[in-house]
Amino acid sequence: MRNNPLYIASRYITAKKGSHAVTFITWLAAFAMMIAVASMFVIVSVFSALEDINSDMIANLHADLTIKSKNGKTLTNIKDINSLLKSNTNVESFSKIIEEKVYINYKDNGEIAYLRGVDSAYTLVNPINKTVLYGTYPSFEYSNEVLMEGQLDNRLAIPVNSSQDFATIYMPKAGKGIIQQEDDIFNRKEIYVTGIFPSNDQLNNYIIAPIELSQQLLNLPKDAAYQVVIKLKNPDLADQVKLSLLNQLKNTVEISTKSEENAAFWKMINTEKLMIYLIFSLVIFITTFNLAGAVIILQLDKAPQAKTLRSLGFTQKDLNTTYFNTGLLIVVIGVILGLVVGTILCFVQIQTNFFMAGENLPFPVKITLFNYAIVSAVGLSFGLLVAYIFSRKLKR
Repeated sequence: MRNNPLYIASRYITAKKGSHAVTFITWLAAFAMMIAVASMFVIVSVFSALEDINSDMIANLHADLTIKSKNGKTLTNIKDINSLLKSNTNVESFSKIIEEKVYINYKDNGEIAYLRGVDSAYTLVNPINKTVLYGTYPSFEYSNEVLMEGQLDNRLAIPVNSSQDFATIYMPKAGKGIIQQEDDIFNRKEIYVTGIFPSNDQLNNYIIAPIELSQQLLNLPKDAAYQVVIKLKNPDLADQVKLSLLNQLKNTVEISTKSEENAAFWKMINTEKLMIYLIFSLVIFITTFNLAGAVIILQLDKAPQAKTLRSLGFTQKDLNTTYFNTGLLIVVIGVILGLVVGTILCFVQIQTNFFMAGENLPFPVKITLFNYAIVSAVGLSFGLLVAYIFSRKLKR
């Protein structure tokens, strides 16, 4: 019967072997596969959660759409852009931005920083006011009120909401000519820190201020802007709205979506993910050498039974299939047990936060169907390949 090889393979797994060593090696191969699969599942689940956390962290750093000038920094048709966006039914809100590098000084402490000048509608696009650690978001009543990134403020030690402590911000002047004094080099303004927002990789060394401050430092007119950031009513329509705006503005500007603005970030994340998959795929591949040893030793142990089976009509192909099915069962048992153990460990971490990445930060875990699929595919692929190769090594 054509199911005989599978039946005999299952008996090889469950029945008593010719020696304790063969039994030990068989179940050692399954145990090693279980550990490797469980480890990969846990790490992939942790990485899935970290990916979501990183995605949430940068979700508000870039708008659904960002309009920039094609030539130079300043948008030359800002009035047309304003009227067009106000009439577009897909646009929920938009804000003008000017961003430049500046030098900030406070009591002989100096730092290079990024000044992001924004208008009062900015929080409708990026609700950064909701992340203020302490202090308040600028009221926009005065142009020199600023919100400062936490680590930058710590290095400069600028008091928050202190009416007597002002820092000085310097912006290099554009143009040519002979420099005779400091005022020929820089425009400068005193700034008042109203609040602090938390640090992150995307906004390190940033200062958020009213756009009027940037315009004054750069000697730009009141309606000037480098960028216009847009929040859409339906972010899924970003590509369609982008094409529509480009057509209406006759391709005089550059427009990028949130995914395009974050392209470098996601490239880094995807590269890290690929490296994790490759590393743990290598671990599982090395683990399958236990399976190779188990299949070969099983063939040697069952050599007398193989002769009996040959006399009953089994061909060499049937014997090879039997040994392959034995390896297949070992792999399947190892993968299933590994996924069960990995799932249990993940659930324990989710419920108890037992494993900590830092003093107050538990390792995040996210269980997804994709994680089950990728781990199972890697484990089964290498296991079946090794079982197929080594089930044909000995001819009896």
